[in-house]
Amino acid sequence: MATTMISDASASDTRRDLPFFHTIGVGAGPANLSLAALHASATRERIALFDKQPGPTWHDALLHSGVRMQSSWLKDLVSIVDPTHKLSFLNYLVSTGRLFALLNAQFDFIPRREYMNYLAWAAGQIDNIHYGVTIDGISLADDGFVVYAGGRPLARSEHVVVGVGTRASIPAGLEDLPRERAFLADDLLLRIGGLALDASAPVAVVGGGQTGLECVLHLMHAGMTDIRWLGRGQWFQTIDDSPVANEFYRPAHQRFLQDLPRATRRDLISEQKLTNDAATPGALRELYQSNYDRMLALGRFPASLLPGRDVTSGEMQGDQLVLSCSTNQGVERHHVRHAVIATGRETADVPFDAQLRGRMATEDGEMVIERDYSVRGEGFDSRRIYVMNRGRMSHGIPDANLTLLPVRSAIVLNSMFGSELFEIRDELCPISWR
Repeated sequence: MATTMISDASASDTRRDLPFFHTIGVGAGPANLSLAALHASATRERIALFDKQPGPTWHDALLHSGVRMQSSWLKDLVSIVDPTHKLSFLNYLVSTGRLFALLNAQFDFIPRREYMNYLAWAAGQIDNIHYGVTIDGISLADDGFVVYAGGRPLARSEHVVVGVGTRASIPAGLEDLPRERAFLADDLLLRIGGLALDASAPVAVVGGGQTGLECVLHLMHAGMTDIRWLGRGQWFQTIDDSPVANEFYRPAHQRFLQDLPRATRRDLISEQKLTNDAATPGALRELYQSNYDRMLALGRFPASLLPGRDVTSGEMQGDQLVLSCSTNQGVERHHVRHAVIATGRETADVPFDAQLRGRMATEDGEMVIERDYSVRGEGFDSRRIYVMNRGRMSHGIPDANLTLLPVRSAIVLNSMFGSELFEIRDELCPISWR
């Protein structure tokens, strides 16, 4: 596995002197790892991935002990479209000698850290992954695309696949608070030791989703005794993992969505929110049980669950952090020592240059993404830009998670090469949406 970047092109180099690849992937997370794995098994063309991280990683700041995945291990990088692929999760288990240990542990869902280990194992067997390289420019050239790092041309390609993922965000009302007192959930692992030195100090967790829940659990396991979980919704919603809800996570439903008008499609996808953007019942059960166990020792619950609180602002009053919440009864204020912000993530910017961005078609300020995940635009000819993790309102709610990674990669590759390199089969569907 390559861990260093390709040598920088000097100022005198022409674009023709740059390394040329059939495909360049910007980002080396699960989306582009899936693409590269299937690309390598289907063609001899060269693909290269560039990622700003120093090595293979996936939300490593949120890999708390005990945290589980939300999807089946069968939905790995490759198996749904190529179950015999050498980079399947099953092959990872067998070749690392952990198959029986994992089976006998009887997990309903595997640990998130195990999935991270699997990604690192797969990345180690894929050529031309270059870590520590931040792509800060993408431009259109006569024969394809040029990507830049440090403002200098780095490599050329016929196609570009953008898979840069998301980043944690801070609500406007909290962004001016000192970071040593109000920090992102991504930083909790680094801060938990210091917080635990004063276990009785009140700590707020802002955000009622899965990440917020995991932060509450981590604080409780660290011995904190005054945790306030603030959520905007009227209850802490759990994922709908029923068989009917899971029908949304299959190619047949994706094809159905693609035939609908844009406005209708967006409405339907918004209604499916609780099949993905909510807490897992198992983790919520663990919270309730741990909270009860600690109550037996303390005489009170260490974690207070406070739904219906929309945290709108925060300010420092002396040594206290005061959070203002909008509720059905008016404004409620919480005085705490620290606040952990777990209010969601936003898509990271893509460094297209102005000329390239100007060629792209947009609707409602968003890139128009075709059925094959390519960006609609002028002057691209046979060259294509494909985007991962940005097609939720065009391809459905699975686009932002891991469940259909191989299907999306197969669609992209079939489009790139103009042939059915991978057959996407989805039969025996008991439900009809039409």
